[in-house]
Amino acid sequence: MKILKRIGIVILCLIALPFIVALFVPNQYTVSVTETIHQPRQVVYDYMRMLENQKAYSIWVMADPHLNPEITGTDGTVGATQKWNSKINDVGEGEQEITALSIDRMDVDLRFKRPFEGHSKAANIFKAVSENETMVTTEFYSDTKYPMNLPSYIFGKKMIAEAQAQNLMNIKKILEK
Repeated sequence: MKILKRIGIVILCLIALPFIVALFVPNQYTVSVTETIHQPRQVVYDYMRMLENQKAYSIWVMADPHLNPEITGTDGTVGATQKWNSKINDVGEGEQEITALSIDRMDVDLRFKRPFEGHSKAANIFKAVSENETMVTTEFYSDTKYPMNLPSYIFGKKMIAEAQAQNLMNIKKILEK
């Protein structure tokens, strides 16, 4: 009987541990990735603000060959919204809306419906390094509630950084042809 009690206590501790750790993990974090593209800022900006172009560089859009995102509003302007609904869980269902545009920044709201409901923000920041070079920084701002902040921080942060880096490399290849 003593062994069963000890096993029960160990199991309860193992179950409780992630919830305790999540209390000390931040709910908010930013993922930031930067790449220099050998094109003028205006060329890079004009390409990236068009949601339609994500079909050529976004690993999330390209993950589902049958995905046909729908864009409402005028693409590349504030209020333009891209909606997607994939049968592939890694792609899921959601939408992104351009919320602000200036010559050096594009802000986007991301609303996820599936596989997890959530709301995040992202930005693309464009800085002219020279006449024919642009430093692009993509930022993703996460705000995840307890207790999901733990897996989001541990796994999501790394996944998003890798995806952003690959997306920027794809854009670089396309624009530097």
